[in-house]
Amino acid sequence: MKTHNKSSKDQALLISVAESIGSTLGAIAAKADAAQKAITGSSIVSDVKRETKKLVHKSKRAAVTAKGSAKRSKPARAVRRAARKTTKRVAGKSRRAKK
Repeated sequence: MKTHNKSSKDQALLISVAESIGSTLGAIAAKADAAQKAITGSSIVSDVKRETKKLVHKSKRAAVTAKGSAKRSKPARAVRRAARKTTKRVAGKSRRAKK
């Protein structure tokens, strides 16, 4: 009878150890899976990154276009023309004054 009682205790101990090992392995696997997802990123994150890059590219392109059209606009040309005339007039006066 003693051998039967001892074997059931041993079996209970083995089951307890096996359950403990199984739960530890499950926790490790869950952490490894979470770490892999954090490193690789989900599809939502990659979609957001792609859309952000598109938006930045479009805004830069729009800024360059606006800058170019502002340089070529009629008022901008008039201001540059007036500035050139004023510069030439001042330069001419200083040359005449040196003579």
